Amino acid sequence: MGSIALCLLTLSASAQQTDPLPPQPVKTWDAKTNPTVDSITSKYKDKMVSTRPALTTADIFPVLGEFESASNADAAHIIVSQDEQNKGVIWIAGLPQGKLKAMLRKSPATYKIPSQKNEEGKDIQEGTLIFDKETNNLSILIGKEFNAADPASAFVPVTEPIEEVKVKSKTAKTKIKKEKKPQTWTYTGTKMVKETVMN
Repeated sequence: MGSIALCLLTLSASAQQTDPLPPQPVKTWDAKTNPTVDSITSKYKDKMVSTRPALTTADIFPVLGEFESASNADAAHIIVSQDEQNKGVIWIAGLPQGKLKAMLRKSPATYKIPSQKNEEGKDIQEGTLIFDKETNNLSILIGKEFNAADPASAFVPVTEPIEEVKVKSKTAKTKIKKEKKPQTWTYTGTKMVKETVMN
């Protein structure tokens, strides 16, 4: 009987309790509205550095674009474009050798032109392509091996003596044959800068 009375007493006590209070919204801390944070940051507002804008494709690969040359009449206007599958490969169109590819060897703009057979079926010898971002000049040399240690050395003119090779003939006289120097082709051009028109 006592346990029944105890249960009834518990039920009546729980029935008398009021409904719980609705949950109060939690205040989140905001640095912009905090007076302490504001007093500290106000000292440095003039000294804050803005974030740099994201790099564009032209910033990463400055060689891309159109070039004009006053010294190369056979390639007065060339276009350098990026390969769709491989960003480290570029295509050069407008050369007398035809369209050819070059591979990035040193960022931002030193490329090796591998020996290749172009789309027209012409054999292209190895070479070097360097774009100077400071002067906006493009230099291409075809017909000389790429020097990985110093690519710019390909463009330095070399005055080497021509080697002489002795060849014996049937008449036992010695003929002197001069060794033929490899044929090289050089291009220099300036990048055409597109001006943006302000309205």
